[in-house]
Amino acid sequence: MGEIQRPGALYQQVAAEIRSGISAGEYTPGAPLPSEAQLIDRYQVSRPTVRKAIAALRAEGLIEVIHGKGSYVRAVPAPAVTIERTITHSGKAFRTGHHQWQQAEAPTVYRTTTTATTGPLLELAEGEALFAVDRLLTDPDTETRALHRILIPFATADKAQRLAEAPDTEPEQIYALLTKAGHRLTWHETVSARMPLPDERTALHTPDATPIIHATRTTHGNDQRPLILEELRTGADRTQLTYRITADSPHTLHAV
Repeated sequence: MGEIQRPGALYQQVAAEIRSGISAGEYTPGAPLPSEAQLIDRYQVSRPTVRKAIAALRAEGLIEVIHGKGSYVRAVPAPAVTIERTITHSGKAFRTGHHQWQQAEAPTVYRTTTTATTGPLLELAEGEALFAVDRLLTDPDTETRALHRILIPFATADKAQRLAEAPDTEPEQIYALLTKAGHRLTWHETVSARMPLPDERTALHTPDATPIIHATRTTHGNDQRPLILEELRTGADRTQLTYRITADSPHTLHAV
């Protein structure tokens, strides 16, 4: 291929050509890209232009740069772990799909308030007082990491035995306490993908330009009143979520 003729900045033209080659299978997952010198010769551009094109493709997550070796088309591996998100219960005992995950460090418990995002999910005004508990979880088999956060309104904590004194109670036990307090629980969950914040990328050990899965679960009590809010964040390159849905169970978690 000779000198490129696409519109736009020169490095964007080079990036577009390489991107097309990846899409067409010219450069296969895991395969190395041509060297800088080869790309300079192929597209008749300068070294800084090639480097800016490679940086743009790296930021998109299409390639990875291995120090001392060069640039490689990024392979898309199968998820290392599947997280079962269905909540099951037997009698008064509840179980979630990541109950066997280990805590990498002690939970962080603090007081906070509802935001413009969390307030509507809890049907509370912005600025309402909450207990918050942050956990860093690891899968013992794959060392995959996940961030779990639970937000507990003060009103919920006051009506559930021991919860105000111990907001870091495990979620499964919180469900049991809420049931004991007279609530018939249901759950609503949404799942989205986004690029991680810097602190999330550090905590989750995600590679550059890798999105995270963000699952938000609201536990509802009587009259569908929101009681608590949970968030699970984990690398999209390492995990997939699975749900088991039945039509006849009032306790089934529904994903939307």
